[in-house]
Formats: sequence, structure tokens, C-alpha cells
Amino acid sequence: MSEYTVKNLKEIENSAVRFGLAPDLEARFASSALELEQIGISYQRLAPNFRTPFGHRHKEQEEIYILVAGSGRMKLNDEIVELRGWDAVRVPAGTTRGFEAGPEGATLIAVGAPGPNAADAEIFPDWWPA
Repeated sequence: MSEYTVKNLKEIENSAVRFGLAPDLEARFASSALELEQIGISYQRLAPNFRTPFGHRHKEQEEIYILVAGSGRMKLNDEIVELRGWDAVRVPAGTTRGFEAGPEGATLIAVGAPGPNAADAEIFPDWWPA
């Protein structure tokens, strides 16, 4: 077995389909496919003006979100931050966050550590009201 793993992020299952959020959201969580042990990574694409219908936070995991295309806003606890292409946002453990795409949509890469632990996340439906 080789000591590295190569996967195309766009070929990993779109989890948004399973949760009824496609086609407005594309969310591809690559941790298992890449056999990650210490970090997590995901690819996310949001349709123009689409807002994630929930917020989430992690008990231990720190995350970095990189906006690679488009624009948008992140709600971080009670503060809203405007983002443009190639902005990177560090979100510490315990901070609730959600994302809203701008008029041209948004493409994000999210990286988190320590490790890909699904039990670490708390979800808050309707966290960012209209």
C-alpha cells in the first residue's frame, strides 16, 4: 500500500443530495476518501444567494474556510463578515458558523483539525433567520 492518497474532490459523493439541499448546495467531505487521520477537508459550492439552512459548531475542531471563487458572508456567532475571493477565515472551536453566497455564488474549501470526527459537530437549524 502506498503512503499517499490521491482523490479528485469533485468525484467524492455530494452529501447535500442525501440531505435534500442539492442543487443549491454541493458538499463533498473528503476525509474518508483521503484516509485522513489528523485533519478534515471538504469542498462546498453554494448557488447564488443561497444560505446554509443551519449553523454548526465544533467542540474541539478548529477550521479554516477559504473562499476560492465568488463572494459571500459568514455569520460567526453574532457577527457577520463579508468575504471575497481568496479570503481565509479561521474559526475556533466553540464558534457557531454559517455561510451565505453572494450574487455569483461561492466555492469554499474547509480544512479542520484535529481529525475528522462527525460526533464533534453540533447543528443548529434555522440559526441564521431571514
